[in-house]
Amino acid sequence: MISVAIMGHGVVGGGVAEILYTHKQKLFAAIGEEINVKHILDLREFPDSPYADRFTKDFNDIVNDIEVRVVVETMGGLHPAYEFVKECLSNGKSVVTSNKELVAAYGAELLAIASEQNANFMFEAAVGGGIPIIRPINQCLVANNVSEIAGILNGTTNFILTKMIHEGMGFDEALKLAQELGYAERNPEADVEGHDACRKICILASLAFGKHIYPDAVHTEGISKIKAADVEYAEAWGGVIKLIGSVKKLDKDTIDIIVAPMFVPNESQLANIDDVFNGIMVRGDCTGDVVFYGKGAGKLPTASAVVADIVDSIKHLKSRKYLSWADSDNSSVLTYRESVRAMYLRGVADDTAAAYDKAKAVFGEIHVLTKDNAPANEVAFITEPIALSDFEAKKALLTGMTIESVIRIGDL
Repeated sequence: MISVAIMGHGVVGGGVAEILYTHKQKLFAAIGEEINVKHILDLREFPDSPYADRFTKDFNDIVNDIEVRVVVETMGGLHPAYEFVKECLSNGKSVVTSNKELVAAYGAELLAIASEQNANFMFEAAVGGGIPIIRPINQCLVANNVSEIAGILNGTTNFILTKMIHEGMGFDEALKLAQELGYAERNPEADVEGHDACRKICILASLAFGKHIYPDAVHTEGISKIKAADVEYAEAWGGVIKLIGSVKKLDKDTIDIIVAPMFVPNESQLANIDDVFNGIMVRGDCTGDVVFYGKGAGKLPTASAVVADIVDSIKHLKSRKYLSWADSDNSSVLTYRESVRAMYLRGVADDTAAAYDKAKAVFGEIHVLTKDNAPANEVAFITEPIALSDFEAKKALLTGMTIESVIRIGDL
């Protein structure tokens, strides 16, 4: 019998406890031992839980219990999650977490402590929820040199954009619906402004390229400024707008990483991923493009990934499973202003013909976009690939035009 503890009995933690209770026989068959949930840390009472007698409000009950070999952290946030996880690892206990914020902020440090203590620190559920992605990159694609990872990493924003694309909703209307359906929080900033996706792409970049990439080094934009007109111009161009987390290795020492709305061409495998589903593309030199698709959140999908890590940790109690990356100072991250992409620009001008002539004089070759029912004074075009610093300098020269929207073009 292997004893485990769960810290946090919210949506995910409750799902983990449920799966460990309802799938006892399947899990026993997988590891040859029974998993015993010995402690559940939460400030609330759960008298109807089958584990009602296991609840505690004291973290010391977990960290001081030598029988507890694996600790599950599903509390969320940075504090006290960081302190609790660090102490568990320092005491030789393996830790499994779904906490993307924790891994993005302290992953290098916690992995190092796990290595020193011959323990495991695992976090499959922190990026894709129920979508396997950490283990495939670390194991299944180990023979590949990964050059790029890009994906739809947040189900809330994808649901909102799907409603804007297919049902013509405005951003505010689609966000309200997402909140009513429980897909968006009352304060949706972490989702709609891209912070959630940023943490996830940082974890994937750290794993793929071996150096910890901290979120504050990553330029991050959300979807709150996307308008219906932009969605329609994306369709006219031959694609859709998605919030993309992207990291690309440019050379041995430099990576280009960003989170931002992008025009995604219809032929891309990411273009047709809709609603609350996520999709992550990994580009390897041997496999080419591999896409992982599924629900990126939810009680049981996320809990399923956590339980898989519990099983893996139990199988590796005596020999640490190798998963690590080095700490860094973010010097390998390309300044976002030097990142090169084609750019979409929409604006208004009293003289649209003169505005297009000016745009051609400034940017050189441009691709003019048109759509049905466009206002007579509207201007929309796409530039050739250009560094953002050059784009901003040239954009300032577009006299006679009021610019209303700028969106990157994804090479996906």
